[in-house]
Amino acid sequence: MTVLGDGAAALYDTGPVPGPGGWPVTYEQVATGNLPVVDQPSPAPRLSAGLRLHGEYQGSGFTEPKYIARRGDGQVVQLSRLLYLVASSVDGVRDAEAIAHRVSARFGREVSGENIRFLVEKKLQPLGVTVPEGQEDDEVDAPRSDLLLALKGHRVIFNERRTAKIARSLAWLHRPVAVALVLGSAVAMDVWLFGFFGAIEPVLQVLDQPVLILVVFVLTVASLVFHEFGHASACRYGGARPGCIGCGLFLIWPSMYTDVTDVYRIGRAGRLRTDLGGVYFNVVFMLAMAGAYFATGAQFFLATVYLGHFEIMEQLMPAVRLDGYYILGDLAGVPDLYGKIKPILLGLVPGPRGDRARQEVAGLKKSARAIVATWVLTMVPLIIGELGYALWNLPRILTTMIRSLTEQLLGTGSAFVDGKIVEGLVGTIGCVMLLCPMAGVVYLSVKIGGRIIRAAKRSTAGRPRLRLAICALALAGLTGLSYAWVSGVTPKPLPKQPPIAPILQPGVPTEEPPPARRASTPDGPKDSGAPSDTVPGGPSGSAGASAVPSAGESSRGASASASPSASASASPGQGATRSQAPASGGPVTEPVSSPPESVPPSPTPTPSESVPVSPTPSLSPPPASDPPSPAPATS
Repeated sequence: MTVLGDGAAALYDTGPVPGPGGWPVTYEQVATGNLPVVDQPSPAPRLSAGLRLHGEYQGSGFTEPKYIARRGDGQVVQLSRLLYLVASSVDGVRDAEAIAHRVSARFGREVSGENIRFLVEKKLQPLGVTVPEGQEDDEVDAPRSDLLLALKGHRVIFNERRTAKIARSLAWLHRPVAVALVLGSAVAMDVWLFGFFGAIEPVLQVLDQPVLILVVFVLTVASLVFHEFGHASACRYGGARPGCIGCGLFLIWPSMYTDVTDVYRIGRAGRLRTDLGGVYFNVVFMLAMAGAYFATGAQFFLATVYLGHFEIMEQLMPAVRLDGYYILGDLAGVPDLYGKIKPILLGLVPGPRGDRARQEVAGLKKSARAIVATWVLTMVPLIIGELGYALWNLPRILTTMIRSLTEQLLGTGSAFVDGKIVEGLVGTIGCVMLLCPMAGVVYLSVKIGGRIIRAAKRSTAGRPRLRLAICALALAGLTGLSYAWVSGVTPKPLPKQPPIAPILQPGVPTEEPPPARRASTPDGPKDSGAPSDTVPGGPSGSAGASAVPSAGESSRGASASASPSASASASPGQGATRSQAPASGGPVTEPVSSPPESVPPSPTPTPSESVPVSPTPSLSPPPASDPPSPAPATS
């Protein structure tokens, strides 16, 4: 017979119940209450919200094929072929048994329903691909990769639909004929700009005009947006579907990004075209700026062209997650180069731990292993060296940054108070340019310090002696470094210099501070207390004339030549006045003071003095017929 539900009336039913829906039991089982326990069917697994399956990773550097999936939060995960087949069969309707039949047919090997449940619960759910059983909504809170040098705080500017329209309208620029014309025109533009016109002249003109700096800043931001259009259009031209375009923070510095995850399924050539599409559109933008100069004659367009070259060089650096990093990763066929630093370095360590790391790296092809290992063994020493150098110079860095930021804020505030709105706005740009790297230094220091502490705690868990030794070593290093900072062993801060671009630093003095002067004395006995053997206005009074520099001397030369003679021929007050050079850097001609009308006789002249008895002779030149007698040398 069969029992339907949990009804008590079934205990007195001795006959079979027709129809489906029950399970067979005996009368004794019903009478004693020992009914069999039947497993309830598990609910059908579901994919997490926003999950996209992009297919096989084309041109992969791994020996085994990899498959790419992108979660709704933007995290990209790599799956094996079996896991990808399971994820692609999950639709929220099929149960584990139905998924097992479908996966077995596509995988070529028998997979049971129990295998499917294990893979879903133990593999896909921790990755955030499927929703945990019993959860009502489809949103998952899966762990994300804590990337140190990655974009943070994403904000969408152009959604996927608008990005698709932009990419479709600009895709023709990636045709081979258009690329050849653009690159040829760029070479001709650079030869003209750097070889004939002079690339620095437009930059100097912009620095001289605050309004032009704002214009160039706006054009530079426009070039960054156009750079992202290049990535999206190249993705579209290669056959992939671009995602949204947005902005974020890269080490506190504002940056932009384009979601081109779909390029992993179009092959290595398409990915490289997408990686280079940004800098290629930078070249297109520079050609447009050069055309605007020829049309208008405004040189600030050429200043934008000049700065565009630095933007391209910055983007091609493979050290951080910019275009150069992804170009190198696509050449190697490895999407995350930073993720391979740890296994490659641990692979150099002998023992079982190194063996496990070498097995992980062994999953790469030979060419990919060579590229990644070269990158790791080059970048890690450079990063360590840069961090050590920054720590050694930390006092001078902090002193310089605080001094510069204080002057910048005070000068910008004074400009606004005085009603100089343009100067204040340009000064605000300078403040942002100072604050961003300072905040980036603090952010990077906190992140690196936290990672080092967490790694040390994990590696020394259950090993108190090793943890104590590491703490003692770290304390000794910090003590030595602190002593070097305090005692002045590390380099001193740079002296204050006038700003190169005074427009960006309103209120900051543009004159170089005068160097410290050393007291100068006339030649002769240093300890003699007798007055000089020449008197102003005497026959040998050439001291005043010797204080007159030539017209070609600079202010520093005039001060050096005037000091000895003036101190020997004038009173202390006059000498102090005459030996001071003006603040301007142009030629200086110091006027000759007129001789005094009378000289008070010394009450007790010394033999070394020469006191005139007759009235003061005139300083008029002698007659032309008499040859001028040479003036006696003065000490």
